[in-house]
Amino acid sequence: MKKTRWLKSVALLTMISITLSSFSYSSPVEGAKPNQEALIETRKSQPVYSYQDAIRETVFVESTLDSDDNGIADRIAVDIIRPKETEGGLKVPVIMDASPYYESLGRGNESEVKDRDKDGHNEMFPLFYDNYFVPRGYAVALPEMVGTNQSDGCPTTGGYEEIESIRVVIDWMNGRAKAWDKNNQEVRADWTTGNVGMIGKSYDGTLANGVAATGVEGLKTIVPIGAISSWYNYYRYEGLTYYNNGPGGLASRVVSSSRKEACQPVFDRLNSEADDPSGDYNEFWDERNYVKDVKNVKASVFAVHGLNDYNVKMNHLADWWTALAKEDVPRKLWLTQTGHVDPFDFRRAEWVDTLHRWFDYWLLDIENGIMDEPAVDIERGAGAWETQSSWPDKAAKEVKIRLAPGESDQTNGTLTTGPVKGNFSQTFTDNPQQTEREMVTNETTVKSDRLAFLSEPLSEDVRLSGVPEISLRAKVDKEDSNLSVYIVDYGTDTRINHESRGEGIQTLETESCWGDSTETDDACYKDTVITTHTAPYEVVTRGWFDPQNWKTIEKDDPLKPGKSYKFEWTALPEDYVFKAGHRIGVIIVGSDRSRTLPSNTGATFEVELGQSYISLPIVNGKKAVGF
Repeated sequence: MKKTRWLKSVALLTMISITLSSFSYSSPVEGAKPNQEALIETRKSQPVYSYQDAIRETVFVESTLDSDDNGIADRIAVDIIRPKETEGGLKVPVIMDASPYYESLGRGNESEVKDRDKDGHNEMFPLFYDNYFVPRGYAVALPEMVGTNQSDGCPTTGGYEEIESIRVVIDWMNGRAKAWDKNNQEVRADWTTGNVGMIGKSYDGTLANGVAATGVEGLKTIVPIGAISSWYNYYRYEGLTYYNNGPGGLASRVVSSSRKEACQPVFDRLNSEADDPSGDYNEFWDERNYVKDVKNVKASVFAVHGLNDYNVKMNHLADWWTALAKEDVPRKLWLTQTGHVDPFDFRRAEWVDTLHRWFDYWLLDIENGIMDEPAVDIERGAGAWETQSSWPDKAAKEVKIRLAPGESDQTNGTLTTGPVKGNFSQTFTDNPQQTEREMVTNETTVKSDRLAFLSEPLSEDVRLSGVPEISLRAKVDKEDSNLSVYIVDYGTDTRINHESRGEGIQTLETESCWGDSTETDDACYKDTVITTHTAPYEVVTRGWFDPQNWKTIEKDDPLKPGKSYKFEWTALPEDYVFKAGHRIGVIIVGSDRSRTLPSNTGATFEVELGQSYISLPIVNGKKAVGF
């Protein structure tokens, strides 16, 4: 789906120039001129509209929902800021950040909320989007998800109601729904072109994914940052539950504030239908799986995700990205070595510039060449970025790395790409009290509660790009247990400290400004720096598994003690370079209590080495591994 519309863009620029010349304005940037020459020369929308004079309004869009079952259709609150010239006929596209957090957690690194003084008036538009883009001819809309702040109803943690509550706002912007102001007067969105771009981090980006999967007309692009694509994968991994009462707890304790009593039946239903005891995939989770509806996506996608994001893990991005590719959806991707962090806080100047050009291209039809650039940016180290044409790398090939015995019972196992001759097996017993540090350190020491396999030191750099696959042939002496596998880089190096409190960034006291300001809403935000640490190892990726789900994640199948099973699952997707001289390690354990609900059966596993392997997507395949 390529755009070939230079003539259309020139015509649009001419129209913009003519339109602007009919208005008086106060430019927020010294020397900014609303003329066609400036637009064509920079191929960027220019800051020619007054942020100070912009129109600010709140509307309430009527939906078909009645999520709190009170017999009244839920209305969805939307705060909007747009150039004052839209009252005189100028039509502008919309940048939308829909969120459940405008009242509670706030948005951004500084947790901005709309109503800072709690006087019932939303004087703040959180984040920099309004400050930067309104002067450049955009409207910014901040819908409040159903069941939050001024919107009616109850949240349903990723369910139909939440997605519909935002989809209907886009309908209103395209004349297909009705809205009212605070005086109950009908309001029409006659100031917009109907072109909408959704953006947001975490839950906000999740709403963007979900709305895009409805195929709603008018949504031209989405920019999901650290976003969920399937809520099952947010609370589960291959049949294991991360923690109990996730969906109901999020809705009742974090998202909802003033409707706890009215919505309690909804919260109870969420926890019941999620089925924590089994951890299985069911209809509840299928409703909250946006990947299955990817065929409906008409919007382009600019995704950003942390390779070390263990809040919204990398499988969310990989599943969504791969499905979009199959549907030939226009895409762009940034992968960072930080955790759950917004690009405004790890690559600020480049982010603002790239986002500006992305929205100009998809919402204003300015032909600026952004889709002719490499599709993928990947961070290798602090501030060190490289570009790729695709992700995973097209040169990555699956390499079976087999588990081989050590030289004796007193040495740990080894990794090999060759055959393992003989009927070797090793045993370990699940220890739910074991910490991750205990699992992966002292890697050459034989322990009863883990298996460790190490490669020889690498002769050259080895790059992993994609989804590792695990296949273990094993016997278990109990009906149930947990399985966990870690792929580890053993070698001292300085890496981004993504497990720090800031997940790879530190917030400074200095500020930088991005756009125009008013007394109540400035464009200035605290600067950040990438944090690093030097350590002897790095856990590259992890994969957890419920052995009772060895057939399918939709149903448990209790194990028969002593029977040999083939357990197959995947670890979290990655893009990582093991440096020459380092060693690749594979650690196999039972429960990981820090990340999943542990098993209490104390099961012992007997792993058959020659029939077990880890399949790694290695750039340039087996010849690049060297062992």
